[in-house]
Amino acid sequence: MAVSTPVDAEQAWKDLQRIRVPQERVYDEFERSASGGRGMTYGTAALMWVFLAGVGMDLPQWGVGLFVAAYVVLLSALVVVSKRGIRMQLHHTRCPGRMWAAFGASAVLVGGTVVLSDHLTERLAPLCAGLVQATAAVAVYLLTLGPANRWAADSVRSSRERVADEEAGR
Repeated sequence: MAVSTPVDAEQAWKDLQRIRVPQERVYDEFERSASGGRGMTYGTAALMWVFLAGVGMDLPQWGVGLFVAAYVVLLSALVVVSKRGIRMQLHHTRCPGRMWAAFGASAVLVGGTVVLSDHLTERLAPLCAGLVQATAAVAVYLLTLGPANRWAADSVRSSRERVADEEAGR
């Protein structure tokens, strides 16, 4: 014999909202931290521009190697500094496939821009060609970063809502 307890619908609704609001804040924080913030975005763009402009100057092989090493070190330092300020981190298994897809699509777009601008600027002097390539690639990076991050972060929110709907349907 089951004993039922009367449930106040208004109180149940308030309890549900009290649980749901912090959960929404977690998703909002994830969306804000997905890109690392403006400092990370513009810092990465500036490093990318300097790297591409420098490589476009027809440097000797050792110069290109030095540029690549400096770029990797500075980019790593930027990532470390920006990650110190993040209040939340997802477990590595919680990174959705959309994040990897957004990263790959952005890499293809920026790489394609570099290749296309290289082809289009063949007749220019190496210094001018490098500046055009760097500017075009950074512009594509900045234009695609926001929508790609929102799309990737939205998958975390929508997957959680899908799980909650499935649990409620039981």
